[in-house]
Amino acid sequence: MKIVIVGAGFTGIQLAKLLINEKNEVALIDNDENTIRHAQNILDCTVVCADGNNLETLEDVDIAKADALVCVTSSDEVNMITCSLVDAVYPDVLKIARVRNYAYYVNTAKAEKKHSGEFGGKHRPLYGINYMIHPDVEAADAIVQAVENGAVGNVITFDNSDLEIARILVNEGSVFDGITLKEIRGKTDIKFLVSYVEQDGVTSLPTGDTVIKAGDTLGVLVDKNQITAVVELCGSVQKELKRVVLIGAGRIGTIIAEKLIQKKTSVFARLFGGAKKQRNQDFVIIDSDSELAKAAAERFPEARVLCADASDENMLREEGLTNFDLAICATHNHELNMILAAYLESLGVGQSVGLVRSHDFVEISEKHLGVDVAIPLRDSVVDSIMSHLRGKSVKEIHTITTGELEIVECEVTSDSKVTGKLLRDIADPGSYLVLLDKKIGSAGYAIPGGDTQITAGDHVVLISKSENTKKILSYFAGKQ
Repeated sequence: MKIVIVGAGFTGIQLAKLLINEKNEVALIDNDENTIRHAQNILDCTVVCADGNNLETLEDVDIAKADALVCVTSSDEVNMITCSLVDAVYPDVLKIARVRNYAYYVNTAKAEKKHSGEFGGKHRPLYGINYMIHPDVEAADAIVQAVENGAVGNVITFDNSDLEIARILVNEGSVFDGITLKEIRGKTDIKFLVSYVEQDGVTSLPTGDTVIKAGDTLGVLVDKNQITAVVELCGSVQKELKRVVLIGAGRIGTIIAEKLIQKKTSVFARLFGGAKKQRNQDFVIIDSDSELAKAAAERFPEARVLCADASDENMLREEGLTNFDLAICATHNHELNMILAAYLESLGVGQSVGLVRSHDFVEISEKHLGVDVAIPLRDSVVDSIMSHLRGKSVKEIHTITTGELEIVECEVTSDSKVTGKLLRDIADPGSYLVLLDKKIGSAGYAIPGGDTQITAGDHVVLISKSENTKKILSYFAGKQ
C-alpha cells in the first residue's frame, strides 16, 4: 500500500513507523522544519517539508497513486480541507481525518445517520472524509469498556460474543506463579486461552513451555462471565463496582459519564435503575472548574456533582469518597490522572482507571504507581486509524502494549490461501495464533481447535507479530 500522512506529530510518526515496518510505501508531510528534521532522522520514508493542504505538494508525492490519505495535523480545519481537496480530484483515495472539535464530529455523525441512504449511494462522504477519528471518543470508549468489565485491565471485546481478551496481572500467591502454560489446565476447569504474555518488558506469543511468574501480565481470552474467576486465579480479588467517582468533567469525562449512565445492561444499570431524575449518591463527578461542574450538574441530574479539588484529602473523606469502589481519572492533564489514581487508591479507593498520554506511561502507571488500568489516549487513535487502513475485510485492529503484537478481526475471502484448510495445517507457532472463528450463520465467535476448517465468509480473530500482520492478512483476507 501507498499511504500519504499529513502531520508529523506523535500520531503521524507512530502511524508511519507501523506502516513502514509492514513494508508499505509512506510519504509524510509537515510544514514545521524542526518536526520534519526529527522525522527524517528516525523514519525510512519520503519526508517533505511543505503545506499538506496544497494539491501540488500532494501530487509531488504521488497522491494519485496512493491508497489512503491520513490527515493528523494539529488543525482540524486543515485535516478536513485537505481531505475535501483530495476527494474532489482523487475520489478513489481512502481519506481519514483526525478532528478534536467535538461539534464537527457529532454534527457529521448526525448528518451521516440522517442521510445514510444517500451517502450509501452515489453521494460522496461528507467533507470527502471516509472516516473521522475523534481522540476523546476513542479514549472514552476504551475507558467505558474497561470499567464495564470490572476494571481488571484493558479489555478487547468482539461483536456478538461473550468472549473477551482481558489484560490481567499475575500476583504473588497466584496458583499460576512458577508453572508452565501447559500445566495451567491442571489448576482449573475454566476454559480460557492465554493469547500473549508480557514478561520483563517484552510482549510475546506464548508456547506450552512458557513459564508464568508473579509480575507477568497475561492477555487472557475468556468468557466475560468468567473474568472474575480468572482474576482470582491470578492472585487478585475483584470486587463489585457499586460506588464510582469520575474526576474530570471536561469533554472526555462528559462522554464517559454519558455512556455509563446510558448503559442499561452494564454494572451501572443498578445505579441508575430508579427514577431518572433522582440524584444518585453512588455516582459522583468532580471537577475544580466551576463552569464545568455546573454544566455537568445540569447535564447529569442523576449524578452527584462536586466542584472541588480531587486531591483534597479532607474533602474526599468528608464526602465519603475514600471508601468508593472505583475512581476514573479522566482530566486533560494526563500526568495528574496518573498521580490522582495512585493517590486515591492509597486513601482507600478500591480500584482506579486513569487516562494517560501514550503507552510509554502505561507501565509506569500500572506497575510502579499501582493504577489498575491505564488507557493510552494516543495509542487509541493510532489503533482506530490502522483498523481503517487494513482494507474492507479487516474490521478492527488492536495494538498490544508497545506495538510488538497486533490483534486483528478480519473476514476470510474467497481468494484466501487458507480457505478449505484445517487450522492445524496452517498453524505457524511463534508467528501468529487464530484466537476466534465465527462461521456464517453462527450466533458468535468460538475458540477454534486444530480440526476447525477455515472457509470463505468466516470471521476470524488473529494475534500476530506486528511485522507479520500484513503478510498474514494476505493469507486470510486475500488482496485488499
